Amino acid sequence: MNKQARALRRQMTEAEKVMWNKLRDRRLDGVKFKRQRPIAGYIVDFVALDLKRVVEIDGGQHAERAVQDAARTKVLEESGYHVVRFWNHDVLGNIEGVLEALIQELNISR
Repeated sequence: MNKQARALRRQMTEAEKVMWNKLRDRRLDGVKFKRQRPIAGYIVDFVALDLKRVVEIDGGQHAERAVQDAARTKVLEESGYHVVRFWNHDVLGNIEGVLEALIQELNISR
């Protein structure tokens, strides 16, 4: 799974690249994020391990995969993580709104 995670880090979507640029190096509220990390049998887009927050950036294909995404979220939540999802078009078109929503989610856990 680590090889797959490394490959995903090299092949990030445009929305993931935009989000990573805002999250890396503790740029968002001083929180340390990692990208494309294996957790509970899944590779998550971004994770704040200390806060147990997973951030998923979903493209259009996820609209058709609601059942699979719900199962994935359930497993992650059973492992102690809170999952926050954003759509690609929101990240690309309203990154400031996405970041504000994420900061609110992060403050819940402090």
